[in-house]
Amino acid sequence: QVQLVESGGGLVHPGGSLTLSCVTSGFTFRNYFMSWYRQAPGKERELVAGISRDGSSVNYGNSVKGRFTVSRDNAKNTMYLQMNSLKPEDTATYLCRAPTLLPDHWGQGTQVTVSS
Repeated sequence: QVQLVESGGGLVHPGGSLTLSCVTSGFTFRNYFMSWYRQAPGKERELVAGISRDGSSVNYGNSVKGRFTVSRDNAKNTMYLQMNSLKPEDTATYLCRAPTLLPDHWGQGTQVTVSS
């Protein structure tokens, strides 16, 4: 049974940092490209970052470039998202996904709220 469990969210002041984790099971994690997404109330789901199977190639959405860093530990079947210089507009539910894994699976997400 495929599972993706996000954690690490919380309430943080503008300019602060958080590190999110995506712990996976039920599939061969190291064989899949992985992505982080986010969804804010009333907005479409947005791609935040992606990372290749071995972690050598990463990409980011324009709104987070230079502030967020995606990484993975294939030995732990886990992907991370280090978020720095957080802004109120980063407030959203953050979710992870293996885009090419079928059928499609999404975790419950972890809430990040950036507010003073």
